[in-house]
Parts: sequence; structure tokens; C-alpha cells
Amino acid sequence: MTINEIRTRIEALVDEGSGKTLKDAKSIKHIGIDPDKNMVIMIIAIAKTGGDEEKNLLRQIAKIVKVEMGFKGLKVQFEETKKLEGIGSNQKVKFIIVASGKGGVGKSTVACNLAYALARQNKKVGLIDADIYGSSVPRILEMEHEHPRANQEQKIIPFHAFGIELISTEFFAGEGKPVIWRGAMLNSMMNHFFFDVKWSKDLEYMIIDSPPGTGDIMLDLRNLAPTAEVLIVTTPHPSASDVATKAGLAYQQLKHNVVGVIENMSYYLNPANYNQEFIFGKGGGQLVAEKLGVELLTQIPINQPKHHLSLFEGDEETGKIYDELATIFTVRE
Repeated sequence: MTINEIRTRIEALVDEGSGKTLKDAKSIKHIGIDPDKNMVIMIIAIAKTGGDEEKNLLRQIAKIVKVEMGFKGLKVQFEETKKLEGIGSNQKVKFIIVASGKGGVGKSTVACNLAYALARQNKKVGLIDADIYGSSVPRILEMEHEHPRANQEQKIIPFHAFGIELISTEFFAGEGKPVIWRGAMLNSMMNHFFFDVKWSKDLEYMIIDSPPGTGDIMLDLRNLAPTAEVLIVTTPHPSASDVATKAGLAYQQLKHNVVGVIENMSYYLNPANYNQEFIFGKGGGQLVAEKLGVELLTQIPINQPKHHLSLFEGDEETGKIYDELATIFTVRE
């Protein structure tokens, strides 16, 4: 049995509290399978939790999953629809997913610099560090480790750096500690980031630093931010560009709009003779763009910022490149 088969069966059920099918109400927030335990894990939003409506729906789901489909276990987390009012329900926010096929291509650095470039243009910007296993956003933004705080409504207060609101798994784990989670826990954390953080109501852009490759979070983002546009980051080297193409195709299959490709580490400008030296080869970004049928938006050189650890200011050549990249989105407002 596949997740799609489970979804097809479950989405026909009716939430008695709203009178709508789970499909019509877009109630199914997550479905996962734990193969080790032969268990199905779900997150479902319904009109009212804790009453007979929830109990009746749970019995119907259990009948389908355990009796008819043969799974040994079932775990369902019900959420009230009215409580799921977070950044994902803010129609004014433009979501931009920064993605890559593999790690080490500078995706997180691109995400942070794009967010910073938008902030320099006086835009209200949020940043979700969804690269849970390889979180580096706090380090890029030169932040000290501290644990999250909540307000009186028990909403998580986002952190702030360089005019950007942000949240990251790094703040929930011990300093320097690895995150070793299964898919269901990843989805739970993503839901917290979208629905349990007290994001400013006037946010205009939300940058999402997605984990490299394809996997659970890519599927979660399809549900959490269905209108998000995608930037694919690669280096010129074939080993990076090949898997970047696969990531881009996956986002297109999920009906996301892939805006274009960013070729990072394109060249090194030799200060001795001002020649461009192509350390990682040439043409990878253009190749990805052609295969995806999109534009190669920019080529970012290998460079060290003058003022910060990883962020470029507007008075630097690379900073100007990020300003131009940000303008691609702001001119479309």
C-alpha cells in the first residue's frame, strides 16, 4: 500500500463538524508510513477536536487503515482548523523555496543572502530553516545559540537577525547536537514552524531553506505552501547539476513554479590578473535551466564577504547580484 492509496481512501470521509469531506476541506496535512512498525501516521485538521465527531472519524480511519488495508498500527494527530492559522494561511505572503539536488552547493547561503537583500529593500521578510538535518542558517546569520521562547498565547516567538524574522531547528536542539528524526517528526516540526510561530502579520516574503534532494519535507511543503515558487541552486560541476535537475523536476511534478536556476560558485575572479577561473567547470547551471525549461537567473562567483561571515552588503559586487535577484521578485508585486 502506498501513501497515495491511503490518501484516496481517507479523503472521501466526512468531517461531521464541517459537513465536508476531508478532500474538500483540505484536512489531510500529513500521511506517512513507518515501515519498521508497519504503522500509518497522520495529521488531520477538523472543525472540532475532542468530541464525538473526532471519535467517529478516528473509528472510520482505523477501519480503513487497519482492517481493510492491513496495517498493524495507526497514529492520528487531530488539529482544530481554527487553530491552524499561521503563515501558510496568510494570502499576502509570497513563499520562495530555495532548493538544491545535493548538499554543499551553498543553498543556505543563497537563501540567507536573498532574504537579506529583500530586507535591504525594506521588505518584511521571514526565513524558515527547513534544512533540518543540516541546519546552518543561524551560523550564517552570526547568531548565538539560545532556546526559543513563547508568548502568552503559547506561540513561538521568532528570532530576529539582520532585519529578518526566522526560525530554525538549531534552536530546538542542543548546541552542536545532531538531529536524528524520522519522517513523522520532521512533519511535526514543519507544522510548528508554519502554524505555531508568531510571525508578523505584515510579512511580505517567506524564504524557505529546503533540505537538499527529494524527500518528506518536499512533500510537506507542497501542502503547507502550495503557492510557493522555487529557486534551484547548483554549482557548475556535473555531479551537482545532474541531481539539481532531478530536484527541479520533482518540484515541477508537485506543481510548484520553478522560477529559475542559480549557479553558485560559478568562478573565481583572480585578483592578480582579474581573469575568471572556473574551478568547478562551466555550464552546469545553464544545463539545468535548459532541462527544466527555465531561465538561468544569475551566476554567483566564489567570494568572501567584506563585512560579515557569509552575508554580502549592497556595496559588494556579490551583494549587487543578490540585490538584482531580489528585484526579480519585487518587480512582480
